[in-house]
Amino acid sequence: MALPIPLFKGVVFVLALLPLSGIAWDLYSAGLGPDPGQIITERLGLAAFQCLLLTLCMTPFARWTGWSAWVRVRRMLGLFTFFYACLHLLAFLQFVLGWSDLGTTFTQRPYIVLGALSFLLLAMLAATSFQMAMRRLGRRWKPLHRLVYLAVLLAWGHYLWQARSDITPMVAYGMVMLLLLAVRVRWFGWASLVPLRRPARG
Repeated sequence: MALPIPLFKGVVFVLALLPLSGIAWDLYSAGLGPDPGQIITERLGLAAFQCLLLTLCMTPFARWTGWSAWVRVRRMLGLFTFFYACLHLLAFLQFVLGWSDLGTTFTQRPYIVLGALSFLLLAMLAATSFQMAMRRLGRRWKPLHRLVYLAVLLAWGHYLWQARSDITPMVAYGMVMLLLLAVRVRWFGWASLVPLRRPARG
């Protein structure tokens, strides 16, 4: 028997807070190693990327299971994605980069450009994810929100590019990402991945 939708939303909300709770616990118990700032930054970024992938999973889950509750938590997961992305950016500025000389850093570390572009897209999507924005944008809302597919590609490139040694986890995440994109193309066609075009089916 399926969970009531309000209860399901509550469960997803609690689960989405687990990465932050884990960081808080490890910080309290001094379990973050010799460079806690770097670890916190990396874990917040990974949490943002995981939430973004989970957001893309909701439509396939709803279609495969026939249960609409998956789609009902999609916006929540998208907002958690932006929440963790904001924390990741703040942690990066505080613990890794510092708050000065941003221009030089951008030219010396191109992977930051990919991350910044992805963050800007996520900010746009978060700002237009509410009912008021949906009503004002009308038929333009869905094409605009296909920018999520560009955002996930940029985020993946950001993490893969800055990986120091073992890229296996990001390759695995990349395979999941490509599978989700392939499923969408299979169901709705290539046009469903192109942002800012007329609405497509799905």
